[in-house]
Amino acid sequence: MPAFNIGFVIFPDLTQLDFTGPLQVLNRMPDSKTHIVAKSLEPVPSDCGLSLVPTVTFQDCPQLDLICVPGGSGVVNAMTDADTINFVQGQAAGARYITSVCTGAFVLGTAGLLKGRRATTHWAYTDLLRFVGATYEKARVVWDGNVITAGGVTSGIDFALQIVAGIAGEDVAQAIQLSIEYDPAPPFASGHPDRAPDTIMRRVSAGFAKRREAYRLALQD
Repeated sequence: MPAFNIGFVIFPDLTQLDFTGPLQVLNRMPDSKTHIVAKSLEPVPSDCGLSLVPTVTFQDCPQLDLICVPGGSGVVNAMTDADTINFVQGQAAGARYITSVCTGAFVLGTAGLLKGRRATTHWAYTDLLRFVGATYEKARVVWDGNVITAGGVTSGIDFALQIVAGIAGEDVAQAIQLSIEYDPAPPFASGHPDRAPDTIMRRVSAGFAKRREAYRLALQD
């Protein structure tokens, strides 16, 4: 059987955990091959100082069965970059699964892949999904046909385990979950706006204000 080709599209200033969280899960799926795809093979800086090394360029990437776009501050540039959008559109036409984590949803949206779809993204940006023709659904992971979107950052791990379960079976997904000891027990119940204290919510929301405006302007151009 040919390998199930998984491809992560990376770009400068992505959030590395949006990428590396699901990477750790999906790379363990049997009979699969993972591709880290970028415009060139030069190291790609993430938004935390860690550089990532692509394995294949847009030009040389094989047809993917699953394409995944992570998020991060670099999404504003990625979603206005013709080469990136053309690559995502071309791959999506033949992919079995079209996916994103966090604000990577806006790359899919700019490529026209979320029109009429239910979707999610990082909580601070959910109201902007309307600009790409998507309907926000309040969930950590949203499936709409072959389009799968995940919420912010850490939700990429849950998202990837759901995908593995859907493709290879729940036993395989549970085995991967155990192998990476994914047993979250956060010290605070402030990981979602529904549970975070008001003072924390106000502080964090203010920190996203400039980024939100940059996204809004890019989406309305």
